[in-house]
Amino acid sequence: MQKLVFLFFLSAVIGVSVNYSYSQEMSLATFQETAQVIIDKSISQNVTASITLQSTSIQEIKIPAELEQRIRENGNISAVTVTNQNQCVLGVSDESCILINVKRNPEDKNFLQIQNRTIQIAGQFIDEINEVFDTNAELHSTFIHSSDEASVAMETSGVISGRGTISAVYTMPMEDTDSMYEKISAILIPKIIRDSGGFYDVARNLSHQENSKMTVSIIPTENRSLLQLRLSVNYPQTASEINQVSPLEFLKTNELKRSDYFSSGFYPLNSIIQIVVLDSEDTKVSDVKGNITPSQIIGDERIPTDISEKGWIFDPQEGQRIQGKYIFGKDTTISKQELEFSLGGEQLQNKQAEKIEFDESIVVVIIITVVAIAAAVFYLKGYKK
Repeated sequence: MQKLVFLFFLSAVIGVSVNYSYSQEMSLATFQETAQVIIDKSISQNVTASITLQSTSIQEIKIPAELEQRIRENGNISAVTVTNQNQCVLGVSDESCILINVKRNPEDKNFLQIQNRTIQIAGQFIDEINEVFDTNAELHSTFIHSSDEASVAMETSGVISGRGTISAVYTMPMEDTDSMYEKISAILIPKIIRDSGGFYDVARNLSHQENSKMTVSIIPTENRSLLQLRLSVNYPQTASEINQVSPLEFLKTNELKRSDYFSSGFYPLNSIIQIVVLDSEDTKVSDVKGNITPSQIIGDERIPTDISEKGWIFDPQEGQRIQGKYIFGKDTTISKQELEFSLGGEQLQNKQAEKIEFDESIVVVIIITVVAIAAAVFYLKGYKK
């Protein structure tokens, strides 16, 4: 988990302070939009589709500067989460939650000491958090995450709700996801981003789906906080029969457009589509309808050799866990058909193995960026490489 936080920090530093040249003056922004589809044929048999909007800038996800600074500099808080996920912790049902996760003090030897300290620290922030999110959550309990059950229920992990985390749990009446998304996104996302469409509009449409849920997280790191808004839809018991993969089918759209927020420059790594397939038996990617972008393996990462070219990068391409990332290149729109591929069948085309030499410094930049974005996507999930 520390590795993931470090990767987030690297991504933030790169995005805030430096522009790099690659192809058409490649730039990196602090704001990222990610679409993700997880097909779990191994355990749950569910498909989960999600849109995550995230930034390390409080100008792009509008948390009050004083609150963000107080949370980050407090040193005891590992995350603040607002969610309408079912059963945010055991013992809570049919209610939305605010979780303030507090690091355990080794001097606290029993539950009463842990509880009192957690409530004392969280109590310094809950009134302001309620004000920011226009909520009225009240203290329900403290919860020590001795297992990953809450992580499974909330589809989260690590400092959010993983093993060993202590949460001060505040609850409020359950709110429909569509109304919650409209309200909170209007509070957090500036008008210029909301009016720029892209993944934001897809998430807004998904919020009307029956099994949609949303989660907002503030995750403090040393110098700034990672701010995330995630809208997810669960499709129960649908994974086992999937052999033809069509990611946009689960995102309920025939095309996916990048946000116009990036129209002022070339930001190829700030809009990413990811697909993960988990299977109990070995499988492989085949019959890819769209492009497979040229790539090569540097260290342990497969990276694109030309990020101006749209297409898939599958790494790994076969086995019991398959992961694919799709980059837009210079394009701004991807159609449903371009993203389709099969599981099993013929081998992947050889284009992905193409070798191209380019400047070593650019290799380092792309590796850091691709890894950091991948980490960002999986940070709220229990899946690890």
